[in-house]
Amino acid sequence: MAYTHEYDKILTRLTTILAKLNDGEALSVKELAYEFNVSTKTIQRDFNERLTIFPIYQDKRKWKMQEGFKLEKSNSLQEELVLDIMEKMTENIGGKFATTSKKLLAKIKNNDFNPIYTKLNIEDISEKFSEIQIIEKAIKDKVELDCSYKNDREGVFDATLQPLKIVNYEGFWYLVALRDGYIQKYYLKTLSNLKLTTTKFVTDEKIEDILENSLNIWFKADVEPFEVKIYADRVATKYFKRRALPTQQIEALYEDDTMEFIVQITDEMEIIPIIKYWLPHLRILEPKWIHKMIVDDLESYIKEGVQSE
Repeated sequence: MAYTHEYDKILTRLTTILAKLNDGEALSVKELAYEFNVSTKTIQRDFNERLTIFPIYQDKRKWKMQEGFKLEKSNSLQEELVLDIMEKMTENIGGKFATTSKKLLAKIKNNDFNPIYTKLNIEDISEKFSEIQIIEKAIKDKVELDCSYKNDREGVFDATLQPLKIVNYEGFWYLVALRDGYIQKYYLKTLSNLKLTTTKFVTDEKIEDILENSLNIWFKADVEPFEVKIYADRVATKYFKRRALPTQQIEALYEDDTMEFIVQITDEMEIIPIIKYWLPHLRILEPKWIHKMIVDDLESYIKEGVQSE
């Protein structure tokens, strides 16, 4: 089965792997890593952590489904719950992605009833499906890509890119690629005139770690990370203990249910939108210059609001 959706990080990969196993295939970690353009470590984690609830086993370096077992015959509530969650998440993405994922899930689900509801505001990129397939092939084959890119400030320009990953941040899709030796980000919907070349390139191995540690699309790959120390009141503490930011480390927990924590960032815009969203429940303690940027923005906002009344 050909890999058709590089742009989803986990769901399509797991669903496709399950469908292959359910069809009786014996799967190689190395071959799957190549197919999905991820590391063998990532695929091994899929089998050892994410798919452990299913009756799979490793035999002579090949992963298989237990003989005589079919997922559509399983009545496991845990398995059904996982599949229900996966289904609702893919529905939120919409378009051809949701349609294809639903077909794959239909092979291993017992019924059409789903008690799970999710609200994920993910951008529908169905109209870019053909372009995405070209990008995926370029990523998989590690060949350069000629394209046009629309920039709001400079208009449309041509570029030759070395595509690394299609990523989603806060519901929007981007292409992360090398250009002139630097890692750049391109809003996917503004890419056009995509053409594969025959020029090969070497994948930047550090991209996985960079993406894993980034807070949002504002990350800078060529900047050394620096620490930001943040105070959270009891409202924010409850949330950030439950759902930690990448690189988050708790510095202090206080008896009044507040805390101080540290995150690593490469650009102030990685953290400023998060702080503004959580005002007045979060406050920058260090560095002071980021705190001042937020205060200046708030003062300007209030001043303009007063003048417009």
